[in-house]
Amino acid sequence: MSRAQFSAARTSSGQGLLYVVFAATAWGTAGAVAAVLYRGSGLGPLALTFWRAAGGFVLLLAARTVRRVPAPRATVPGPAGRRVAAARSSLPSAAVPSAAFPSAAVPSAAVTAGGPVPVVLPTAPATGAAPAGTPVLGAASAPQPSVPRPSAAPAVPLRARCVRIAVTGAGLTLFQVAYFCAVRSTGLAVATVVTLGSGPVLIALAARAVMGERIGRGGAVAVAGALLGLAVLVLGGGGAQVRPAGVALAVLSAAGYAGMTLLTRWYGTRGAAGDPLTTSLWSFGICAAVLLPAAWAEGLLPHAAHLGRTLALLGFLASVPTALAYALYFAGAAVLRAATVSVVALIEPVSAAVLAVTLLGERLTAATLAGTLVLLVAVGALAWEEARVRPAAGAGPDTTSAG
Repeated sequence: MSRAQFSAARTSSGQGLLYVVFAATAWGTAGAVAAVLYRGSGLGPLALTFWRAAGGFVLLLAARTVRRVPAPRATVPGPAGRRVAAARSSLPSAAVPSAAFPSAAVPSAAVTAGGPVPVVLPTAPATGAAPAGTPVLGAASAPQPSVPRPSAAPAVPLRARCVRIAVTGAGLTLFQVAYFCAVRSTGLAVATVVTLGSGPVLIALAARAVMGERIGRGGAVAVAGALLGLAVLVLGGGGAQVRPAGVALAVLSAAGYAGMTLLTRWYGTRGAAGDPLTTSLWSFGICAAVLLPAAWAEGLLPHAAHLGRTLALLGFLASVPTALAYALYFAGAAVLRAATVSVVALIEPVSAAVLAVTLLGERLTAATLAGTLVLLVAVGALAWEEARVRPAAGAGPDTTSAG
């Protein structure tokens, strides 16, 4: 299932908004599922990340394979269709291409924007063949005026694509493992808020230092506000709710998130960004392959107790907040403004916080809530400022999430 295939379905802006809202909400459930699995499955963060990446890779690959159905051969109904079929059978097979392979034997000049050009066959020598003057689609006997074709984007070398996907896969591995470790250490709400709050700040600062992007006055104020909110959240949360080690792991997860985003931007400025959903597909595969030895050493298989519930939660983790959420996110991001997508994506930490309090029994102090609010407002302002000062760059929203 690719971004182009969703675009072919003519996704409206309203549908796109619903897709992004669903994706952000689903991403917020990933950490909650991890927190529940920590309590009774015997699985650690390495194993959880492996099963999520492996399951997401298999589901996305299966969906992509199923959608690639060969086009049926073109037919003409009625007696005319029977005459055309008879005429095709009387000619050498290499001379009459099928609709699925229209360029196999037809010269390029005979194919126009409207499809293969109908031409007239000579008088048929055998019974059952088409009489003289019968038009047949797919054959050509005379050169036709050529139609100028739009220039295609420069092809990205295979080595460059492999390097991009490999580095993205490594960043995804760090991002997901550190996030699940942070959830186990300091709780779902704080881990998600710190990861998503510090990620855009790291992106803005690194883009200024490495790529020379200007933050702007509004961006600088937003970064300062995000840092203030993060400080209030960490220092005012209390040791029982906010653990420094968990916060450090969340910031490490944000660093992986920032690295993937900056890599996407860097390739995008050189016309080699590639399809984000395809990149995500193979990045999940690399993540699973890299983690397999470590996850095996940690304990890859869950406990026999409550095995049915564990398998159901793992299936949900791989399907809803991974394969389905990423597919819908990219479908919605294709028809929405970058600022809209970035702000709507803030539903993720909100949904995670709601699940943390209502489902997992986490308690958030007033200082933690205040720091979270300041941090999320600053991140939203930073995303809006970036979209405002870079309207001509054509850069889409970030293709990663703490989910």
